[in-house]
Amino acid sequence: MPDSPLLTAAAVAVIAMAIAVVVGVGLKVLRSFRDLGTDAERATYHTLHAASQAGQHLRRGLNPAGAAKASRQLRTLLGCDALAIMDTSGVLAWDGAGEDMKPRMMDLAAGVLANGRTAVLPAGEPDAATEATGGPLAAVIAPVRAGTRVVGAVAAFAPSAGAGLVRATSEVADWVAVQVELAELDASRTQLMEAEVRALRAQISPHFIYNSLNAIASFINTDPARARELVVEFADFTRYSFRRHGDFTTLAEELRCIDRYLLLERARFGERVQVSLRVAPEVLSTVIPFLSLQPLVENAVRHGLEAKEGPGHISITANDAGAFAEVTIEDDGVGMDPEQLQSMLAGHTDGEHVGLRNVDARLRQVYGNDHGLVIETAPGEGTLITMRVPKSQPGHDA
Repeated sequence: MPDSPLLTAAAVAVIAMAIAVVVGVGLKVLRSFRDLGTDAERATYHTLHAASQAGQHLRRGLNPAGAAKASRQLRTLLGCDALAIMDTSGVLAWDGAGEDMKPRMMDLAAGVLANGRTAVLPAGEPDAATEATGGPLAAVIAPVRAGTRVVGAVAAFAPSAGAGLVRATSEVADWVAVQVELAELDASRTQLMEAEVRALRAQISPHFIYNSLNAIASFINTDPARARELVVEFADFTRYSFRRHGDFTTLAEELRCIDRYLLLERARFGERVQVSLRVAPEVLSTVIPFLSLQPLVENAVRHGLEAKEGPGHISITANDAGAFAEVTIEDDGVGMDPEQLQSMLAGHTDGEHVGLRNVDARLRQVYGNDHGLVIETAPGEGTLITMRVPKSQPGHDA
């Protein structure tokens, strides 16, 4: 059946609108590029864009995958015929012409890697590169330093090695060095967090395990059913506390761990330890650093209530505070000297509250200095500890 004039007109109108949208988008992109203004401004944009793209690939340090992707951006940045990135053991990436020179690259860079000084090999010298499709290429090889160590080198190849290429290659090598140092810093921060978790586990081991086993033993003859229940709770607590996977957990999981911990402590202290819990359901899925709440509750029991005569009360709350989950742990125990506590948190003095210092340091490492523990205390006045963590944390999986 032939198309009606009305349908044909409608189709033409739709096509015309689509063309107008495409043209409009194209003009908008073109205008946005022209908005950069002068040639110098556009060149600056291209330089910064190339550096940004390359930086993303080098944030895990010098490795073949990242270096291969970064080398394309860096060669564009330098405008050279070829570019090589190497560490102290071999060539990680080569981009551009003359790849037949790659097997000789480590020999060419040996002096740079040894003495940390930039080397220039003019075109036509015996050690210089030869482009496979043309004449000889000069080479500029600049060291990549991480602190005082030479960890690699960047080599740029061009028909001639003028002062501009030498300076630019050296600057690029220094920029690569910054990315390597940032990668090492990230790795050291991760290692520090793991070490602090191990320290918290070590703190739990001798004190809590000994007292819990004694409490369980005391019920074996008088109340076997209670003893069996406590053994199960003790096993679940230790399984969680000494798990080997993950630096993060959920607030719900941490609260379950605290419930087991307090059940075991109440078996030892009886009615001397009273606990109240108030948790907003919407914050239970919030991701928090592993073992960041349990040490705070343990501090309330060991240093707040254990030294207090008569019963003591611990209040645990978790509230929805907009973009944050706010957790407070309050006890009416013996309290602490604020100045001594501040000195201990700053790492200036050792003390009994190592768990508090480790948790405070981990929170600051993960979320920034504004998210450390807030502690209100005074001798004889009890202690209130507040922790605020973002409810949305991309990249942190429980």
